Amino acid sequence: MGKNLFEKVWDEHSVATLSNGQTQVFIGTHLIHEVTSPQAFGMLRDLNLKVRHPERTFATVDHIVPTHSRVEPFEDKLADAMIKELRNSTQEFGIKMFDLYSGEQGIVHMVGPEQGITQPATTIACGDSHTATHGAFGAIAFGIGTSQVRDVLATQTMALSKLKVRRINVDGELQPGVYAKDVILHIIRVLGVNGGLGYAYEYGGSVFDRMNMEERMTVCNMSIEGGARCGYVNPDETTYKYLKGRPYSPKATDWDAAVARWKASASDKDCHYDDVVNIKAEDIEPTVTWGINPGQAIFVSESVPTVESSSEKEKENVALALKHMKLEPGSAIKGTKIDVAFFGSCTNGRLSDFEEAARYLKGKKVAAGVKAIAVPGSQLVGKACEEKGIDKIFEAAGFEWRAAGCSMCLAMNPDKLVGDQLCASTSNRNFIGRQGSPTGRTILMSPVMVVAAAITGQVSDAREVFGNVGHGAIAA
Repeated sequence: MGKNLFEKVWDEHSVATLSNGQTQVFIGTHLIHEVTSPQAFGMLRDLNLKVRHPERTFATVDHIVPTHSRVEPFEDKLADAMIKELRNSTQEFGIKMFDLYSGEQGIVHMVGPEQGITQPATTIACGDSHTATHGAFGAIAFGIGTSQVRDVLATQTMALSKLKVRRINVDGELQPGVYAKDVILHIIRVLGVNGGLGYAYEYGGSVFDRMNMEERMTVCNMSIEGGARCGYVNPDETTYKYLKGRPYSPKATDWDAAVARWKASASDKDCHYDDVVNIKAEDIEPTVTWGINPGQAIFVSESVPTVESSSEKEKENVALALKHMKLEPGSAIKGTKIDVAFFGSCTNGRLSDFEEAARYLKGKKVAAGVKAIAVPGSQLVGKACEEKGIDKIFEAAGFEWRAAGCSMCLAMNPDKLVGDQLCASTSNRNFIGRQGSPTGRTILMSPVMVVAAAITGQVSDAREVFGNVGHGAIAA
């Protein structure tokens, strides 16, 4: 019997079996940012240790950086201190850093792919839960905590328990107006926020075969929201085309050897999966969340659930969500008034997201009373948008065009909700307090749906607002 990609990469990177049954796994690439690494570097100094493989470690700043002004020192003293600490540490230990003035700074899960640092058939770790994003390239990518960041810095390894693998097939043709964000929200809705515990998710089927790399990144990004430790797509010609010629991609004769190795890493046709889930693409509609976790999602054409209609184990969570979101049980989600529209994050802050949304935003205006901000996920995305005039389309419509960063996705910066504002967001989490206010409310949706909500001032079906919207996966 053959092996799936997870098994191949795991076996290739296994160093030893530890006394507790876990595996010591070699980490091919380590990505760091300003929030989870300062304490780890401090631990190294306390132990008089060096970074084992600085050439395999790459840093950027994203979580805590302001997006409205880059003048230093920052008003937020903690943000200013964290960034200075990362600069000092990367210089001390010889680590490459994509700093604010490099022209290449951005959210860590965007910088890695843009630079060609993220590659198939390897292991990647980062002190951020959405590291699964890099699985779009056929990498096994884990989010880790600060103590594990220390371990990887010091040893280039970490202790992990081997995961089971679930294959998720999405086959058929997506309906018009259904995008990658809708696909992953639907998967999480079907399998649950805890459905992936103990699993790696392998995404496949004709829909993923047609997706471009940015769409695959959107899906893999939110694997963690479904409880999976990581999610990946097998590498293919779309993967190689994206990576070729990027700064850290293999060059010349090394390229052919790398592609051969990457092709060999893909799951064998006769491999074993611990579980297989099949989803019909035609069954997916534009999807939005109504509650306080990404699994509490419905099609935009559906109504908010009632406590009575929920299963016994979900009644308490549903009641809490309805109370927090201030939604009437059984009411249509469509028409819910919004106060803020946020366009960005490592889920949907890429160039193709902005390009697709700009097609429908051009010539439109943000509704009165709606605060709308657009935040490119990286400086390279921002530059490309500006070269294409996309920033002008957003600004003319009434969006604030910001500098690259995590921004309102998690509000560890000045971009926060106020009071009980309701935000239509392209980000990945709708947890209570996630966007900066303990009473703030978040509805997750695709970029085109956020644009539709921004110009109507309410949760809207983009198909009704714009008419002929995109059909299925964006061309690779």
